[in-house]
Parts: sequence; structure tokens; C-alpha cells
Amino acid sequence: MRSPLSVPITTGMTETMTDPTLLDAAFWITAVAIVALLVMSGFFSGSETALTAASRGKLRSQADKGDKGAERALSVTDDSERLIGSVLLGNNLVNILATSLATAMFTKLFGQNGVALATLIMTVLVLIFAEVLPKTYAITNPESAASRVAGPISIVVTVFAPVVGFVRLLVRGILRLFGVQTDPEADVLAVRDEIAGAIALGHVEGVVEKEDRDRLLGALDLGDRTVEEIMLHRSQIEMLDADLPASEILELSLKSPHTRLPMFRDDPENIVGVLHSKDLLRGMHAKRVEHESEDPHMMVDFHDFDVMTVAMKPYFVPETTTLDDQMRQFLKRHTHFALVVDEYGSLQGLITLEDILEEIVGEITDEFDRSEDAPKQSGETGEWEVDGGMTIRDFNRWTECNLSDEEANTMAGLVIHEAQTIPNPGQVFSFHGYRFEVVERKDNRITKLKIRPLGDL
Repeated sequence: MRSPLSVPITTGMTETMTDPTLLDAAFWITAVAIVALLVMSGFFSGSETALTAASRGKLRSQADKGDKGAERALSVTDDSERLIGSVLLGNNLVNILATSLATAMFTKLFGQNGVALATLIMTVLVLIFAEVLPKTYAITNPESAASRVAGPISIVVTVFAPVVGFVRLLVRGILRLFGVQTDPEADVLAVRDEIAGAIALGHVEGVVEKEDRDRLLGALDLGDRTVEEIMLHRSQIEMLDADLPASEILELSLKSPHTRLPMFRDDPENIVGVLHSKDLLRGMHAKRVEHESEDPHMMVDFHDFDVMTVAMKPYFVPETTTLDDQMRQFLKRHTHFALVVDEYGSLQGLITLEDILEEIVGEITDEFDRSEDAPKQSGETGEWEVDGGMTIRDFNRWTECNLSDEEANTMAGLVIHEAQTIPNPGQVFSFHGYRFEVVERKDNRITKLKIRPLGDL
């Protein structure tokens, strides 16, 4: 006699249940397979987040300390395109397979309604357990997670390498049809931009102090800025005439706040040497000792002392040299002083190692320096009074403003560039969100400006 439990249950004309023994076995095998696939999906999702979010700098530091997992993580992330392709391939493979099994299982149980039910349930399960949960865990400590998953993921990358390579070629071929060229050697992220963005964001959120931000960004900018932008202009260079008597040159050197002074002959453009005050004193002292050894009772006369014998050979650099390259040259040549020339060889200014360091740490002064005056801000109007020769970069550092220095290096240069003329005292201009008033002008140079945000008017 047939058991009532073995009678098929139907919905309409569709049979939805068979022998319960076979149904139970098939159900649990399929359910276990789905759970296993969801676990694998979570592993792939978490691994992708951990390996892409992990700092290579931190991983390198851990690898240098002997962490094998961090070393494997660095190795597997070297080719980010292959890594992401392999992880995405594995993740999609297990997700699609899990969804297919769930659809088959629920269709067998509930008929056609099982398709919608399987879609709903799998969406919730995949979203929570295969995406959000593993990625949240991975993002909380990406370096640690990356070290743990690097071993299994490296195996996955190796296994899927042929398929990923084929997909990579196919994708690039399709993109090429639309005129998009891909660079296989290009980094996924611009490291410099990433660091600069993190520093700026940290300052906005109050984590990074303004002084720290300026120093870090200043160091990052050295490769993008040229000596022309920070050099001392030739109109402000103190020079010595090489034909002057040695005693007069000594007097001028002692009065100058600078230890190194260019020397010219006949024309200020004709630089014949650079005199270091210590070399001059050593040379004159040696002559005095020599003279006293011959006749200790006779006064030393330096009229026949040739200053050029103690002067250094001038060192010229192009105005387009980057600050990073120039700093390396200074360190390599063991010198701190260079004269800047344009493409025609004409003198444009001078630059020192101290000038480059000031772009990182800010103004460096000692008891002999004539330090630049900081912008003076009025408490009533909020406007700043600045020297026309102040660089835009220094003004931004002092005031937290963000004026562009792409078209000009100094505040006066910015006004002249925007006005397209050399303005007279009293003239007012508005651009870049600020009001600029020319206060003083000497010859063709703007010597003093007043600046105020337009919103304060």
C-alpha cells in the first residue's frame, strides 16, 4: 500500500515534490554547497578590499621586519590589474554558481515562484555575508588582513592567470576600438597625489597641523617647482666689483649680511667669481702672517692682494632646473650657492640651498638675516598689507589663502598679470575672490599692496 507521504504535491499541473528521502538529501547537499560558495565569495570580496586598501608603505615596513605575509602581499599586489582580474573572476564565478544552485533548489520546492524567492534571499545573503561583512572587516585593518589572505590569493592568481590574461587582451582590444589607449605599466593610483590628498584631508579634519601640512606638501612639491620660482632676482643681488681694492672689498663684505657675494668685472652681467667672506679673511690673514714674518715692525699693506685668488669659480644653473634636482646638485657638489641664467645665458638671479630648504620648513633666519616682514592684517577691516615682492606661496602660508602661483611668483607679479598693465597707486582690482589695492609703486615695481577677501566688503 502506498504511503500518503509519497503522494506528489502539485501546484496546478507542475510537480513540486518527489520522494522525501531524495528531496532531503538533495536539499542539504545543495544548501551546504551554497553556504560554502557564500563563504568563498566573502573571502574574495574581503581579500580584494584588504589588498587594494592596504598601504604598501606599511606592508614594506612589516616585510622588512620579517613578516612573510606582508612580503607575499607586496608580491601579489605588484600587478594590480592581474590581481583584481583574478579576484573578480573568482568572486563572480562563485556568486553565479551559488545563485544558480539556489534558484534550482527553490524552483524545485516552490515551483515558478521559487525564482523570485531565490533572487530575494540570495541578494540579502550575498549583500550581508559576502560583501558588506567581509569588506567591513578587511577595511578595519587592511594590512593585517592582506598579510593573511596573500597566500591563498597568490594561488588563485596563478590558477586564473591564463583566463585573466585572455580577458585583459580582449578588454584592451575593445577599448582600442573606441580610441582608448591603456598603459600596462601605469600605476592604478598616483602615489604623490594620494599622499598630498591625504595630507590636505588630514588638515581639514584637524588631524594634521598647518605647519606640518606646509612642510610635507613643500617637500612633495620640490619636483614640480623650478629655481626660477624662488630665486633672488638679479635686481636684489649684492655684488662686488672685482677691480676694487682689497681693503674696500673687505669692508663691503663685513657690512653685508651674506657670507657669499658674486664678483663682477666691468659689467654686472660678467660674473667672474663668488667670494666667501671666510676665504677672504683667511687669505688676508695668511698674507699678514707672511708679511710679519719678514718684517714684524712694518704695517701690512693689502693694496697688492688679489682677491680673485681666494674667490670661487661661479656655478651657473638654468632657470628651468627643478628644486629637487638642484638640491641634489648642491649636495653632490658640496656647495650652497648658484647663479641662475636664462636660455641666452643672461643672469636672472641666484639661489642657495637655504632657499630650497625654506620651501619645506618655512623662513630660516639668524641674527644677520634681514627677514621678510609677515603680512600685516588690520583687526578692523581684515585686510592684509604686504610687500609686492613677497612670493604668492609665502603669502598663502602666512594667511591660509589659496592664491594660484601658476601665472606669477610674487604678489606684485600676480596683480600685473591680471591687470595686464603696471598699475598706479590707488588703483583697485578684484580677481580670484580678493580685492587688491596698489598702495605704493617705485619706478616700474609695485612695492606695497593691500588685499582683502571680497566677501568682507
